[in-house]
Amino acid sequence: MTASTLKHFLAGIILFSSLTLSACGPATPTGTSTPTTTPLPPTPTSIPLAATVNGEGITAAEFEAELARFQSTQTALGKAVAPEDAARQVVDDLIDQVLLAQGAKTEGFSLDNAAVQSHIDSLAEQIGGPDKLAAWESQHGYTDESFRLALSRQIAAAWMRDKIITAVPETAEQVHVRQILLYNSDTAQKVIEQLKAGADFATLAAQYDPATQGELGWFPRGYLLQPQIEAAAFALQPGQVSDVIQTSVGYHILMVLERDPNHPLSPDARLTLQNQALANWLQEQRAGSTITLAP
Repeated sequence: MTASTLKHFLAGIILFSSLTLSACGPATPTGTSTPTTTPLPPTPTSIPLAATVNGEGITAAEFEAELARFQSTQTALGKAVAPEDAARQVVDDLIDQVLLAQGAKTEGFSLDNAAVQSHIDSLAEQIGGPDKLAAWESQHGYTDESFRLALSRQIAAAWMRDKIITAVPETAEQVHVRQILLYNSDTAQKVIEQLKAGADFATLAAQYDPATQGELGWFPRGYLLQPQIEAAAFALQPGQVSDVIQTSVGYHILMVLERDPNHPLSPDARLTLQNQALANWLQEQRAGSTITLAP
């Protein structure tokens, strides 16, 4: 395993690498509260801290090293991220990791020194030996102690993340929907009038969208990007037609074909609900936690 491969391997342990709930976008879940910036209390060891989460410190050195790695990765990908945005994303990621690791401890997860060492030995073997792993740690801003701490936290966070997402069921209440999508209100009103006069919905849907026939398929609550479409669909019974619904995409007219209180989720829909469950959990934890950031 090359140094680059190890970097991706380690990144795979971190919170959002396997989910992004695109799918996930930014690592900080939408809707989470922003911690207030307040002076940090003095610590017995006087180690500079970037943040504390329920009394557990994130050291300034750990934050700076993670920030440098994040910026290096973004540069390699050709992405420009403003320094303040990069700092916010990194500190939020670290806070989320701490919250998840704390949640894992509350749920009974434990990781002794021997287990951590076993993970480190495995990484060393994959990269070509302890010396190469030590060189990689140094190159990426880690000391042996900070690397062990980061790895332990990431393993615990990943355990808690998996517990949250696997609790999402494989079935959910869903509707099967067909739509007629139009791009101006006048046409939409004419189509509504045609439907009221007895025109066939499927025929009109195919006329305006020959490729998909207007098929939206099955979907659960919390899946669509346009919540007003979802709300309208779940308000209908099979065979019923909605009024015109305007979104940023256009003008929609919906027909619910079927409803099922326990329909199997598609892989993409379940992934979306898993991301949502994770985001909701983190939001709740933030709301009930004491989080302070260094000024």
